[in-house]
Parts: sequence; structure tokens; C-alpha cells
Amino acid sequence: MTSMKGSDITPADADPIEVDVAIVGAGMAGTTLATVLANAGRKVALIDPHRVHHDEFRAEKIGTDQIRLFEKLGLDKTIMRLVTPFDDIHVFRLGQLFSRERRPEYAFSYAALINGLRDALPPQVPITVGKVAQVSTGPDRQRLVLNDGRVITARLLVVATGHSEAVRRAIGVERVEQSKAHSLSMGFDLAIPPRECVYQAVTCYGRRASDRVAYITVFPLGDKMRANMFVYRTVAEQWTRDFRANPQKMLCELMPEISAQCGNFAVSSPVEVRQINLTTTQGHRRDGVVFIGDAFWTTCPTPGVGIGRVMIDVDQLHSVHIPRWLETPGMAADKIAAFYDDPVKLASDEAGMRVSVYARRITTETGLEWRARRLRNNTARRLMIIGRKVRHLGMRREPGMA
Repeated sequence: MTSMKGSDITPADADPIEVDVAIVGAGMAGTTLATVLANAGRKVALIDPHRVHHDEFRAEKIGTDQIRLFEKLGLDKTIMRLVTPFDDIHVFRLGQLFSRERRPEYAFSYAALINGLRDALPPQVPITVGKVAQVSTGPDRQRLVLNDGRVITARLLVVATGHSEAVRRAIGVERVEQSKAHSLSMGFDLAIPPRECVYQAVTCYGRRASDRVAYITVFPLGDKMRANMFVYRTVAEQWTRDFRANPQKMLCELMPEISAQCGNFAVSSPVEVRQINLTTTQGHRRDGVVFIGDAFWTTCPTPGVGIGRVMIDVDQLHSVHIPRWLETPGMAADKIAAFYDDPVKLASDEAGMRVSVYARRITTETGLEWRARRLRNNTARRLMIIGRKVRHLGMRREPGMA
């Protein structure tokens, strides 16, 4: 049994609320899990310190694969009301137009998305606003005491607190850093409105390993053009301070090939910055409690797999494990282990970590192996660019030759 001590709490005076599943954290993982469990007839408590999620720079774009996961969970109609769809993306590599991709993607403001999901919660699952002051877990019942003395007991406790550490540490679960300050995500608005931008959306990859730039993606979000940039740097670097002070100057120097089409990168908002650490978890195989999403495992947003990984956690818990767990008495660690050993979850987590590490190494490593890999990749891309230009030239000449 684990416990977290609070001060000036008198839980004995509070009437316990009894549920099947108590979820701590009403972010994307917690809110979606609460919704699908409640829709399946489970009694759920969803606990978060705030009814309204604060503005926060996180993921701002998802693809078709992630939308399919929301659709599988019956959440696609809610999600589609909260996103800006687009489907025409010009991709630049090596300073030149590399391809034009016609595939659906969806942009959103993270806080607006989470608040929209909260507003769409089933009426039987209102958010319980409060902080967890005490927690005890065991093989049969889990007990939470909030800072105002309310008590919630559950057969299963789900920790979906993202990067927050208080509940994790109280239970005795520790993060293990795999790559500290692995990458930096940057977000900002461009001054150019969508109707004046030459491209509906554009992705431009860094050209030199020394720049440590993965790529910038520019896309419509409501009535503005939004930019997300992913770099392998730290918040404390002079480069980062210079970028925040004058992003337009640095972007025009880094990516002159698309600057004019994107309004010369005139920026109309502060540059938001988020440092990313790659982490795993140890000590998590415990009675009565399961950790999901970023509370369990964090990957890099650069490859764009984070939301998909979180939703796979939710889907496997909702559709496979929780129904089985609730069918029989007890909630011991050996029962919980089935989720951590789930091959679908394992594949998702391991693939997310693998592509996170690879994306950094192929962008920044200067050893012989990685220089050779970049040379091979860039040679193939140059040949593709040349081939495209030759085909385009042939199409232009063909009518006159007829």
C-alpha cells in the first residue's frame, strides 16, 4: 500500500464517493478515457485541479491515423468541431520544393481542444475539481482524499497527470530520463492571414546538421496561420534567446526558400517554447493503479506520434483491459501487468521512443555513420527533385511539340 500525507485534512468526516474507476488528470488521456468508460456504463470519477484547462503550448496538429483512433472511440464528431482541417501540404527539402502532399491533417489549440472534450463529457461524469491530498492504493480498493476533505474510493485508479509529478511520487513511481533536454518545440502565429499565404500549408526541413533544426510546419488554425518549429536545442542556449527576440530574421536566414510565400515570416505573437525530455517509468507495477499517456512514458513531438500513443493507451484500457479487470474481484499488480505487457501498447511505446531518438540523430549527429546516412538520403532526394523538374519541363514542352 502506498500513501500521500496531507495536512489539515479530516477524511473521516467526509462521505466517500464510490466508483469503478477514479481518473486523476483531465487532459487528453484522462478526459477521453472518462468519456468512453462512462458511455460504456462504468461509474467514473474524473479529478483535476481546474475546471477550465489553462492556455498551454502542446501538440497543435494531428493526422488521419490519430483521427481514426478518435473515430474508433466514438469521439470523432466532438474532435471535428474543434479542429481546422487542411489537405494540401508543400514540402521543402534541401532548399527546394520536394513534394506536394494531398493528405488530411487537422490543426487545433491544445487548451481549446481539451476544454471542448471536457464540455462534451457525459453528464454522469462532471469534473471533480480538487487536488489530491492523500492517496492509498491496494489490491482491492483505492482511496483518494482531496484537499477539501472529499473522499473517493475506486476499484481502479488511473493516473493521467501528464508531466505532473505529485501523485506519481506519492505512489512511489519514478521517471527515468532517457534523453534530457532532447528537443525544443516552438510555436507562434504568423502575421499573414491564410487567404494571403501562397500555400495552404507548408513543411520545410532544416538543411544543415549544424543548424540543429528538424523542420518548421506552417498551417491554418482558425483565421490565422500558425507555425510549429522543432529544433534540437535547449531553452538556455543563446540561439534560443536570439530566436525569441527576433524570429523573423532568423527564419528568413534559415529558410529563405519559403520566406516570401509565408509573409517573410512576420510574427504576430510571442514565441512559445517547450523543452522535451524523453522519459520512461520504473516502479509502476503496483496494486490497484495504472499509469497512462505522458504520466507513464514521454516521447518527442517531432515525429508526430505522441497523441496516437496516448490514444492507443486509452483504447487498449477501455476496450480490452478494464472490462476484464472489473469482471473479477481484486485489482492486484499481476492483473494490472496485462496492460503494461499488452503487445499493442508495447509496440506503440517502443516505436515512439525509437523514432524520437532516430529523428534527432539523423538531424544532428556528425559521426561517419550518420553523415553517410544523410548523404544517402539527400542524394536520393536530389535525384527525386531533378526527376520532378524534368517531368515538369516535359509537360511544358509537350503541347508545342505536338
